[in-house]
Amino acid sequence: MSGKIDQELFATHEHALEHQACPECGSELTMRFGKRGPFLGCSQYPSCEFIQPLHQNDGHVVKHLGKPCPECSDELVLRQGRYGMFIGCLNYPTCHHIEPLEKKAEDTHIACPSCDKGHLIERKSRYGKMFFACDQYPTCRFAVNHKPVSGCCQSCGYGLLIEKKLVSGMKLQCADRKCHAYQDVVESEPNE
Repeated sequence: MSGKIDQELFATHEHALEHQACPECGSELTMRFGKRGPFLGCSQYPSCEFIQPLHQNDGHVVKHLGKPCPECSDELVLRQGRYGMFIGCLNYPTCHHIEPLEKKAEDTHIACPSCDKGHLIERKSRYGKMFFACDQYPTCRFAVNHKPVSGCCQSCGYGLLIEKKLVSGMKLQCADRKCHAYQDVVESEPNE
């Protein structure tokens, strides 16, 4: 798949490369592929070692959002940066306003069963997967990969359950790593 991406990138930069000259020796720059991705290099390598990165994650504009910047009232845009997508001002570098795309961590209002001080909040791993962890991190390192539910395990009495989707339907599982017993989801009856 990486080869396909490199070919697409080459096709987008092919027109710009046709007449670009090396600033050191005047020879033509060509697309090269290294372990860190594509870059421009002098065609006279190794006698001329000039290289130039392609800046594929340099904060370029992906989409205009049509909303005003809270600092300078210019337009906010969606940008692709080195560390992922973010919202920034179109007036950059004069205005440095940026906003993350992720929503603020949502509190589940469920007490942490490990430290009894914090609450479990929704977090996102560096790979984009959602999990729930104690808000007292790094003091408390308790975390679960599935949605936590208030309740006690019927087998061991542990004070937290998690929702698990199984082929047989939705089940609750004990969050204690030593138990992991399943129990049926109990539907609360509406008050009349």
